[in-house]
Amino acid sequence: MSRLTGKVAVVTGASKGIGAAIAKALAAQGASVVVNYASSRAGADKVVADITAAGGKAVAVGGDVSKAADAKGIIDAAIETYGRLDVLVNNAGVYEFAPIEEITEAHFHKHFDINVLGLLLVTQAALKHLGEGASIVNVGSVAARITPPTTTVYTATKGAVDAITGVLAKELGPRKIRVNSVNPGMVETEGVHSAGVIGSDFEKLTISTTPLGRIGQPDDIADVVAFLASNDARWLTGESLIASGGAH
Repeated sequence: MSRLTGKVAVVTGASKGIGAAIAKALAAQGASVVVNYASSRAGADKVVADITAAGGKAVAVGGDVSKAADAKGIIDAAIETYGRLDVLVNNAGVYEFAPIEEITEAHFHKHFDINVLGLLLVTQAALKHLGEGASIVNVGSVAARITPPTTTVYTATKGAVDAITGVLAKELGPRKIRVNSVNPGMVETEGVHSAGVIGSDFEKLTISTTPLGRIGQPDDIADVVAFLASNDARWLTGESLIASGGAH
C-alpha cells in the first residue's frame, strides 16, 4: 500500500516548479490532491492531467493565499471535493532579490504577504479540518541559513517560516498535528531559468560549494515532502530539514 493512500492533501502554489513536483509525488503515494494556483490555470490543469494520467486523483483550485477569503476557499474546495483534509503543504511563494538600497515597501509587502501571511491564512483555514495524525509541511529555504547578499526580504520571510514551523509544532502538538519545514537549496525550476540563473556564474558557484556537486531538481524536494507528510515521519515535528545537497 502506498504511504498516503486514503489521504487528502492541499498543495499551494502547485502549478509549476517545486509545487507541481510535490503534488505529483503525493498523488503517486496515493493521496487525492488539491493543486492550488494563483494565476496559471493552464499550469495547474497540466499538473492535474499528469496526475490523472498516472492513475491518481487531483483537482485544480485557484486562489491567492494572501487573501483570507481565497485561503478559506482553497481549503473548502478540498472538503467539498474529497470530504476531508490530512496534509497541507504551504509551498506558495515569491522571490525577487535587491540590494538594501533598492528595497521598497511594495517589495517588502509582496514577499511577506505571500510567503508568510499566506502560510498563516491557509493554515488557519485548514485547522478546522485537520485531525490527529495530520501533517503540515512548510517550504522554506536554505537562504535562511546561508543568508546570501541581496536577499534581505526573501531570506527574512524564510526565517519567519522556520520560526512559525517551530511555534506551530508546539502549539498543535497536543492535537497530534505535526508541523515541519523543508528548506531547499537552489532548484532548477521555470523561475530559476527565467531569472537567468542556469548557466550563470552564480549557478557554477553554487555547484562548486555543494558537496553532491549539482543543483537540486524539483523531485529531490518533493520526495522529502512526501516523507514528512506520511506516517514514516510520525516522530518528527518542529524540524527544518535542509534539502540542499549538503550546501549550508
